[in-house]
Amino acid sequence: MSPLSLSPALSHARFFYLLYILSAHQATFSSQAKLPPALLSSQTMASTAQFFVTLSVLALLACSSYAQLSPNFYATSCPNVQVIVRNAMRQAVNRELRIGASILRLFFHDCFVNGCDASILLDDTATFTGEKNALPNQNSARGFGLIDTIKTNVEAACNATVSCADILALAARDGVVLLGGPSWAVPLGRRDARTASQSAANSQIPSPFASLSTLISMFASKGLNARDMTALSGGHTIGQARCSTFRNRIYNETNIDANFAARLRNGCPATGGDTNLAPLDIQTPNRFGNNYYQNLVARRGLLHSDQELFNGGSQDALVQSYSSNDGAFSSDFAAAMVRMSNISPLTGTNGEIRRDCKRVN
Repeated sequence: MSPLSLSPALSHARFFYLLYILSAHQATFSSQAKLPPALLSSQTMASTAQFFVTLSVLALLACSSYAQLSPNFYATSCPNVQVIVRNAMRQAVNRELRIGASILRLFFHDCFVNGCDASILLDDTATFTGEKNALPNQNSARGFGLIDTIKTNVEAACNATVSCADILALAARDGVVLLGGPSWAVPLGRRDARTASQSAANSQIPSPFASLSTLISMFASKGLNARDMTALSGGHTIGQARCSTFRNRIYNETNIDANFAARLRNGCPATGGDTNLAPLDIQTPNRFGNNYYQNLVARRGLLHSDQELFNGGSQDALVQSYSSNDGAFSSDFAAAMVRMSNISPLTGTNGEIRRDCKRVN
């Protein structure tokens, strides 16, 4: 949430309205600035004063979470950054399809802990314990090396310019697109955190065992509504999960297709095999689409938290809609990703532009 407690839409609207006013006054000021001082009227001086007042208001508004983010943030300072990120992601996905899902998950876990600030990428140091070894990330979060590689490529083109937080945001989008999912304009201009919080990662990242009410509440705490939550959960149309996260579901829960559960038990024994993997979407684990919701309707959600979205609760109708309308899901997913990427970014002079994503400067 922004410090002004504005919704992203309202915050953007106010910003662009003020930007329009600023542009109008700036045009007036620029044309009048060419006149000799003797010809500047009181009206001109008033207009000039109003210009600087508007500029001050914009400076204050820039303190809100969204004001300084723009898809064109690097248009002049690093115009090829998106091409660099996309090329690296394409190569990585060609080598291993799973990496697209891994980067998407990494971005999600980053944004849910103190905002989208690349704190998840920091290694532990003597002064703080990072997020990599928090319970939701330990031995499961992956893709750190790929982000480091992309950062190296970006640094070679634009030294000390593009944040690790923005690289992760772009890489998450590109991973989805390369696996057949929707695209969206990624707001850019985030800066990188100088610290991380393992305790926040343990408490603020939704659990695979969470109930629907808990999921709705946890997403609401980040400024995301229930529709956002259900759409973002569709990210589970790609990727895999460990046996330890779905064992109880396939052995003890009743709202599950019997054949589906039996098939999963072959690779996930009642004891042991905690790290054995199963696809989150049994139909198309490496293609982004709405089959995830079709699985939920058929009671084939892998995680307890997945099936909670279609279990006689408030999201049943939306899940049913997404299951038969891939376009609606894709549109809502893209919009929700933009909203999630706007969670408490560091902008302006806050944070830093790390030269190495693993450590602070």
